[in-house]
Amino acid sequence: MRNNLFKNIPDDLPEEISTILAENENVKIERIVSEGHASPAGFWYDQEQNEWVLLLAGSTVLTVGDGRIELNPGDYLLIPAHQRHRIESTSATEKTIWLAIFY
Repeated sequence: MRNNLFKNIPDDLPEEISTILAENENVKIERIVSEGHASPAGFWYDQEQNEWVLLLAGSTVLTVGDGRIELNPGDYLLIPAHQRHRIESTSATEKTIWLAIFY
């Protein structure tokens, strides 16, 4: 089925949106859309799976372990399983669109 990662995005995003595009028992592919969102204070992701993310639009600043990483369109990052990370900020003036692959 043909679709488009940049379609069907609401104008107003009170919360970040995650849409599963495809998955099986080993892999999950998601589109994530943010706009001015960040992880709650003190919250850290600590996932069972590796996560490969590609930033398609917008911008974000992440903290991964002890380092801060800024991502812009075209940048990608591999976050190994159990690597603590959090979203510090996403662009407040445009949609930040991510493609995330969990495996």
